[in-house]
Amino acid sequence: MAKLLHLENIERVENSVVTVGTFDGVHEGHRALMKMLAKKAEERNARSVVVTFDPHPREILDPNNNKIRLLTTLKERAEILEELGVDVLLVIPFTRDFSLLSSEDFVRDVVHKKIGVSEFVIGYDHHFGKDRTGTIETIEKLGTELGFSSYVVSKREMGNVTISSTIIRKELSENGDVEQAFRLLGRHYLLNGVVIHGDERGRTIGFPTANLKPEHARKVIPKKGVYAVKVRVGDDWFGGMMNIGVRPTFEGTSNTLEVHIFDFDQMIYGQTIQIRFLTRLRDEKKFAGAEELVNQLNKDKREALRAFDLKNER
Repeated sequence: MAKLLHLENIERVENSVVTVGTFDGVHEGHRALMKMLAKKAEERNARSVVVTFDPHPREILDPNNNKIRLLTTLKERAEILEELGVDVLLVIPFTRDFSLLSSEDFVRDVVHKKIGVSEFVIGYDHHFGKDRTGTIETIEKLGTELGFSSYVVSKREMGNVTISSTIIRKELSENGDVEQAFRLLGRHYLLNGVVIHGDERGRTIGFPTANLKPEHARKVIPKKGVYAVKVRVGDDWFGGMMNIGVRPTFEGTSNTLEVHIFDFDQMIYGQTIQIRFLTRLRDEKKFAGAEELVNQLNKDKREALRAFDLKNER
């Protein structure tokens, strides 16, 4: 995992290659920028630093969006960034007062004075600071003043497909299209959750499930339905299928997340496991009874196993 730090804990290192943004989801556009960040840091034998914010700036700047859902928690972002070669994920608390900080003061007082910067990497269309007035020109001007260089990641380097975290949230929550999310993210959508006690009804019909409580209350949950998933328990991976919904066959009323893990019989209550969504199998449906449900679950399992073969998943 990339080292997850808060501003008060970071050591100033002048030889740091820095980029700034929310980067929720770390989607394909973000990934191109991160790879360039890591490359520039390697060339300079420097520390690579991604500066991000918590809570999401839209929660503060637009009260109507204060319930915005997250594609990635900070912990998940740090895990993904490590895979892309990033050393540090630095988290700055985003408050109303902080939002009033001008882009120039942010670069001078935070990036330069507190973090240290030898090169600033910025996307071709990125804006930052109060009223989003910070631009490439701002960075170039301050670089001349403060003694750091800048690199603009071009549209060509970032790809020509318009990708946004908003689009991906919609694909997941409204359409349940985890395969389209995969294409836009460059990886399978993931969900970390703590295994909690359920009613153990699945065990009575031969499909025991682990009930999950997401690590973050605002994590995006895919649309209700049944999904083929990969499940990480500790360092081990298993196939599985996940149901998101109210379990209408048993007259459920509250939304639950439960995963049946194939060829697995460990007790994992209280443990955090990770779900990676491969494909959507079907909508949630009410069945006439347990027997009809079990027949469908057996079909779902066959479809999930077929999906694993097609995707050549480990």
